[in-house]
Amino acid sequence: DFQLDVNAILKAANEQSKMLFICSPNNPTGNSLRKDDIQKLLENFRGIVIIDEAYIDFSAQKSWIHQLSNYSNLVVLQTLSKAWGLASARLGMAFANSELIKLLNKVKPPYNISGPSQKLVSKSLKNKNAFDNQVKVILAERDKLNLKLQDIPGVKKVYSTDANFILVKIDEAKNIYKKLITKGVVVRDRSNVKLCDDCLRITVGTKLENKNLISALMEISS
Repeated sequence: DFQLDVNAILKAANEQSKMLFICSPNNPTGNSLRKDDIQKLLENFRGIVIIDEAYIDFSAQKSWIHQLSNYSNLVVLQTLSKAWGLASARLGMAFANSELIKLLNKVKPPYNISGPSQKLVSKSLKNKNAFDNQVKVILAERDKLNLKLQDIPGVKKVYSTDANFILVKIDEAKNIYKKLITKGVVVRDRSNVKLCDDCLRITVGTKLENKNLISALMEISS
């Protein structure tokens, strides 16, 4: 189920373990990590626990930002590259208690965000309605794509996801990946990732892109 083995993590940690990075929703599996597991890590790991929430806008799970006042060792990372569609701005955010932020400010480079990036982001953040509508469309397309992928010959499993992509276990994943490229459809082959044998990671596209993907998969697999 791609969940954490919390006891194994805590057992492996020692006095030299200063930071713990976890990703929720996770990449490339797409699942959100269990709240109880993350709480146990926050309460028992002696260092800083950093949660990467790059895909949180596509998840029904609440952001851990709301727990910052409860855990002094918690850092939450988010980005404008995914749901906001501002990957070219290369802008992310770190949220933590004031003492941790003071330490980060001592080591971060000055002027680390360019003027044009600031203007672009400021303008985008004022258009929350467009953001909400875009996320709504992506989630609707994700649900449709999830169902259609289950009808593809050779698909063994379509994993549930809280991200803007879907992990699919399919026969001959590497071969399917290469054939999709010849048809102008680019997905991610994640077969070399541990526990993701014969898996493709498929980003949810536009309605037309998703239709072309399904058509290509049907043609290749039939």
